[in-house]
Amino acid sequence: MKPLLQLEGVTAGYGPTVIIEDLTLGLEAGGVLALLGRNGVGKSTLMKTLVGQTRLHRGNLQLRGQSIAALPSHRRALAGIGYVPQERDIFRSLTIEENLRIAARPGRWTVDAVYEMFPNLAGRRTNYGDQVSGGEQQMLAIGRALMGNPDLLLLDEPMEGLAPVIVDQILNALERLRGAGLAIILVEQYVHLALDFAPRTVVLDRGRVVYDGKSSKLAGNAELMASCLGVSGGTGVHAHA
Repeated sequence: MKPLLQLEGVTAGYGPTVIIEDLTLGLEAGGVLALLGRNGVGKSTLMKTLVGQTRLHRGNLQLRGQSIAALPSHRRALAGIGYVPQERDIFRSLTIEENLRIAARPGRWTVDAVYEMFPNLAGRRTNYGDQVSGGEQQMLAIGRALMGNPDLLLLDEPMEGLAPVIVDQILNALERLRGAGLAIILVEQYVHLALDFAPRTVVLDRGRVVYDGKSSKLAGNAELMASCLGVSGGTGVHAHA
């Protein structure tokens, strides 16, 4: 059976500058993957490459066995890739509900379904995007991505800078999505949170894959954690991912 997502020898970056190099990676339908690495190793660049926001120098990207390498970003979204960027990129001049409806495509994820997952948004549906908290903006960014009813959800540091209570709410939502069979690639600075969430982890270093395997194996090997991520195998969670 073909994987949902397949990258073969992908080299990409910004203009002539190469950030990720000769990267090969696959993800099955419903698969959940943590993408980790020190700061500046190419994690966000890989996410942007998947949605068509970088220059592809070499290689190919396939979704359900069909090449998407030449598709612009909006066509990749229509093909089934949902993206929650690190910057959130919500429309501040639109209300919460307008932000959701502008991304709507037919499927199980409707405005009401998003409100059920994130009740905070329901109570602020008429507020503009710049009139809600950072945590609510993050919920909105996730909800807007879901409104496209994707098969693959890309999340770039969704817990960054959020209060612990909001982190718990978002993590609970992501666990529901994982349980529902949505394929997820998660970039996250909270290393142990990411390792607990995703059964598989890929670690990047200088734009290349240096680890691709079980999260439990990485979490249980302090020496491997230190060499791949520069963090200990203890309980600390906030470390250069």
